[in-house]
Amino acid sequence: MMDEGQLSRGTKVWWWVAGIVILVYALFPVAWIVSLSFKTPSDLGTGQFLPTDWVGDNYDNILRGDAQDLFLSSLRNSVGISLIATFISVVLAMFAAYAIARLDFPGKRLILTTALAVAIFPVISIVTPLFNLWRNIGLYDTWPGLIIPYLSLTLPISIWTMSAFFRQIPWELEQAAQVDGATTWQAFRKVIVPLATPGVFTTAIISFFIAWNDFIYGISLTSTEAARPVPAALAFFTGASQFEEPTGAIAAAAVVVTIPVVILVLLFQRRIVSGLTQGAVKG
Repeated sequence: MMDEGQLSRGTKVWWWVAGIVILVYALFPVAWIVSLSFKTPSDLGTGQFLPTDWVGDNYDNILRGDAQDLFLSSLRNSVGISLIATFISVVLAMFAAYAIARLDFPGKRLILTTALAVAIFPVISIVTPLFNLWRNIGLYDTWPGLIIPYLSLTLPISIWTMSAFFRQIPWELEQAAQVDGATTWQAFRKVIVPLATPGVFTTAIISFFIAWNDFIYGISLTSTEAARPVPAALAFFTGASQFEEPTGAIAAAAVVVTIPVVILVLLFQRRIVSGLTQGAVKG
């Protein structure tokens, strides 16, 4: 009969094996894209995982070459639009989540249900009417024309995530601050918001990722480099000739675009995990 210590070691081994398999499965496509970004056009069709000759021509093309204007302008658009949409979403969700968690009013459950319905609503079904509306009112191919639709993607999940954090915070802390003379706004700003910082931070990261990765709105509601984000701009990359696919340039652009996301996760992974685990516990 196997004792508890042996069983524990065996369980750990299986967990390590499962973790390595999942890690390889998840990272293999990323490694493949990185490999493609260093290949020459003649090396793309060989089927080999590693390049025959490691070259940086694809990165030079998107950063200093023919694709520079298209890529750098779209990168600027993605950064600006995603940051603005994230900031607005987090601020609005913070007030909405506080009201849902603290106040008792008719229709509170309906608001959460509606937010969830908006979050799962297929984006492709509203792109055409939104395209026509934006063309009529002058928001087509503008930053606000993308920021507003992005709020429909980020705001529902932000409200759901942040409301879980506000429910955890003891009501007595806010009442104690009001007893000491603080107004409702002061208690919210100086007591509730600092305690909910992990939730706010987690919500901001998730919202930024959602806006950063959007393709449908970006490709449908823009037509020039004035507001086109990176995911949409990748579809307009061209090769050196009409017979050459821009696979290497697209792979290089995908690597460059992924770097900020990876850096954010590595720098703030503890806060993200802490925020997600705290929000999962109902207070």
